[in-house]
Amino acid sequence: MTSAHDIVFVTGLAVHAYHGVMEHERTVGQTFLLDLVLSADLSEASRTDKHSTTVSYDQVVDCATRAFVAKRFRLVEAAAGAVAEAVLESFPRVMEIRVTVHKPHAPIPATFTDVGVAIVRTRHG
Repeated sequence: MTSAHDIVFVTGLAVHAYHGVMEHERTVGQTFLLDLVLSADLSEASRTDKHSTTVSYDQVVDCATRAFVAKRFRLVEAAAGAVAEAVLESFPRVMEIRVTVHKPHAPIPATFTDVGVAIVRTRHG
């Protein structure tokens, strides 16, 4: 039997945090939006219909939020990395995670809709 490539996702998770290089970003903060895409084998959950066999959205949201606000990062890349590490550590069923951090209020002297970063981390071993 081959391994499944199933996805659990959370889109547009709004989290107020104090990440950034500029002083006002680190004191006033801003709302970031996080998108999480988790790859996991959900075949047991789809067969059994048991909550204990899946990756729970609410637990992922809680874990990601706590990791994102745990410290003040200068770079959103570092904040995204902290989220990815925390989710991989907390959820052994997750084999890979893509974390996108949107920073729609970035201090850039230009008109734009959104900026941010997306990182992918894979479980090894």
